[in-house]
Amino acid sequence: MAQVMIPAPLRTYTRGQKSVNISGGTVDDALASLTRTYPELKRHLYTEDGKLRNFVNVYLGEEDVRYLTQGATPIRETDTLSIVPSIAGGNLTEPAVALRVDQPRVQLSNDEIQRYSRHLIMPEVGMTGQRKLKAASVLMIGAGGLGSPLGLYLAAAGVGRIGIVDFDVVDFTNLQRQIIHGTSWVGKPKLESARTRLLDLNPHVQVDTYEEPLSSANALKLFADYDVIVDGTDNFPTRYLVNDACVLTGKPNVYGSIFRFDGQASVFDARRGPCYRCLYPEPPPPGLVPSCAEGGVLGVLPGVIGTIQATETIKLIIGQGEPLIGRLLLYDALEMRFTELKLRKNPECPVCGEHPTVTELIDYEAFCGIAPAENLGREWEITPQELAAELEQGSSRPVLLDVREPVEWDIVHLPNATLIPRGELPERISELNTADEIVVYCHMGSRSAMALQFLKQAGFRKVKNLVGGIDAWAREIDPSMPQY
Repeated sequence: MAQVMIPAPLRTYTRGQKSVNISGGTVDDALASLTRTYPELKRHLYTEDGKLRNFVNVYLGEEDVRYLTQGATPIRETDTLSIVPSIAGGNLTEPAVALRVDQPRVQLSNDEIQRYSRHLIMPEVGMTGQRKLKAASVLMIGAGGLGSPLGLYLAAAGVGRIGIVDFDVVDFTNLQRQIIHGTSWVGKPKLESARTRLLDLNPHVQVDTYEEPLSSANALKLFADYDVIVDGTDNFPTRYLVNDACVLTGKPNVYGSIFRFDGQASVFDARRGPCYRCLYPEPPPPGLVPSCAEGGVLGVLPGVIGTIQATETIKLIIGQGEPLIGRLLLYDALEMRFTELKLRKNPECPVCGEHPTVTELIDYEAFCGIAPAENLGREWEITPQELAAELEQGSSRPVLLDVREPVEWDIVHLPNATLIPRGELPERISELNTADEIVVYCHMGSRSAMALQFLKQAGFRKVKNLVGGIDAWAREIDPSMPQY
C-alpha cells in the first residue's frame, strides 16, 4: 500500500495521523480511497464537480503531478504521495544571477571592513560581494516571527537599505518567537522596536519604515524602490498581493510560511521560474488554515524559516549558489526533516502565464473570500457585558459552546461551557438542540463566527457569537482569567 503524507492543517480530519497507507493503482485511485476512509477530507481536497482544488498540490515523490498526467499517474506500493496545501512555482537550470545593484560606486570604510571581515575572506563574497550587499535594498513585509531573524541577519550582513512594512504593536504573546522585540517595547509600534534594534546591531545600514498596511494602492510604488521583496506575512490576502505585485514589478519574492511545527520556503521569480500562484492558484476557503494566533507556532520555527529567507536573499544579491527558484523546501521540526519538492511554472497562471488575466492589483480580501465582519449582523452577536448580565440572572441560561481546540480549553474556559472544536461540529451537531439559546465563543471571535454560520445553515436560529471571544471576556469581565 502506498503512503500518503497528511499536512498539519488537514490532520484534524484524519484523527491526527501524519500519514496513512492507502491502496490504489493511480494517484486518483489513492486519493479516492483516502476520501472514502476520511470523508471530511473530500470537501477540502475537491470542488463540487470533482476537481482537485487549486490551493492543493499533490506530489508523487518529489514530482508535482498537477500539470503532468495528474490523477492518472500510476502509483506503486513503495511510493509516497504528499498533499501540500497552501499554509498563511520548472526547476532552475541556469546558474544564479546577481541582482543589478550599482555596487562599483560603493566603497567600504575601515570600520565596515573590520565588521564584515569574515565575509571578506570568503572567495564567494569578498570585497565585490560585500559592496553588492551594501548597494542593495530589501523590503521586508512584516516585523514579526519571520521578520525578526530576517531583519537581524540582513542588517548584520550589511545590506545597505532595509525597508519594513508593518502597522502592529508589540504584544506579550509575540515575545515567544519575535526575537527582534523585547519586554520594554510591549504596547509600542513594532517598527520603532525593529528599527532601534537593527541600527544598534549595525549603524552602517539604512532602515526605512512604513507604518501602514500593504495594499493594492501602495504595493507597486513601495516595491519599485527595492531590489528584493521578502514575504513575512501571516495571511492569504497579503500573500497573494505580494506575489502579484512582485510579478508586475519584476521583483524576486523570497517566500516563507509557518504553522505549528511545519515551515515552507521558496523563491518566486516569474522571470526565471514559477510564482506563488503557479503553486497555489487560489487560496483555501476562509478558516480552513488557522493563523498562528489560532493554531499556534513553535517559537523557534520562524527562526529557522526566517534565517533561510535571509540566506536566499543574500545569495540573490551576491549572485552565488543556487536559489530556491523552482523548488519548495518543506521543514518538519518534529521529525527534524527537510524535504525538497520541484515546482513547475503553470503556463495557464493568471498572473505570470502565457496569457495573463491579472494585469493590475485587485481586491485581495474579496479574492480570498473574506467577507466584512459586519456581514454577520448585530442580531447574531452578543457582547461580553450582555452575556455577563444574562448569566447573572440565573434563569434560562444560554448554552455556552466553546469551539476552540482542547489545548486552548486547558488554558482557560468559561464555567459550564461545552467544548466542541469547530472542525468537529459537522459530526457532533446532534449534541446540540435547536430549541436552546446558544452562545458560541472562541479565542477572539473569528472561528466562532464561522461556526455560527454553519449552525445557521443547519437550522439553528437562537445562536449568537461572543464578540471578541474569551479574550474580550478576560479583559472586560474577569481580569483574573489568564490571557494567551
